[in-house]
Amino acid sequence: MSLTEERAAQRAEDLAEDLTALAARDPDIAAALREIGAPDPRIAEPGFETLLGIILEQQVSVASGKAIRRKLADALGHVTAEAVGAAEDAVLVGCGFSRPKLRYARILAAEVSEGRLDLDDLERMPDEAAMARLTAITGIGRWTAEIYLMFVLGRRDIWPAPDLALQVAAQHLKGMTARPDARGMDLLAQNWRPQRSAAALLLWRFYRHLRNRPATDAV
Repeated sequence: MSLTEERAAQRAEDLAEDLTALAARDPDIAAALREIGAPDPRIAEPGFETLLGIILEQQVSVASGKAIRRKLADALGHVTAEAVGAAEDAVLVGCGFSRPKLRYARILAAEVSEGRLDLDDLERMPDEAAMARLTAITGIGRWTAEIYLMFVLGRRDIWPAPDLALQVAAQHLKGMTARPDARGMDLLAQNWRPQRSAAALLLWRFYRHLRNRPATDAV
C-alpha cells in the first residue's frame, strides 16, 4: 500500500470513528446519518498549489473556483510559488484572479519561495500554532486556514464556522428559525468537540442533500 493509500485508509477510519461518536451523543447527527449516509473523507495534497487553490475558492462558487484553478494549471504547467511569482499580472487575471486575489497570490508565493513559510512545518504543529502561522499571511483568513488543516493535514477537530453552506445546514439540522452566524456556529459545535471536522463533513453532505430536494422543499 502506498503512502497516499495508507493516508486515505487512515482518514476513512478516523472519520467513521468520529461519526459514530457524534451520533452517540447527538440525536440530530444520528438522524442525518440515517437519512443521507456518511460523507467521504476529503483529502488534498499538501503544498503551495493546494493552499493557493483554497484562497482562489474563497467567496466564489465551487465551479468557479475549480475553473480558475484549471486555467492556472493550463497557463503555468506546474503551479509552484516560483511560477506564480514570475507570471505576468495579465496571465493571472486572465485565469480569473480578482485584483485582491492577485495580491494575495503574490504574497503567498513570496512567503513560500523566499523560505518564510515552510508548509512542511505545519504537519508538526498543533492546530492553534498552524492556524496562527497561516493566518499571519495577508489573504489567509480563518476559513482558508481551517480548510487546509482539515483537507490537507487531516486534523479532526476543525470547525469552519464562517462557511455559509455549513450555516445553512446547521440551521436545518437543528430546526433553527434563523441561520446562525460564525459565533453562533462556534457555540453550537461545542458539543461536537473533539470531532468537529467530521461534523463539518456531514453538514456539507447534508447541505447538498437540501439543495437537491424538490423545489417545494428547497433551501
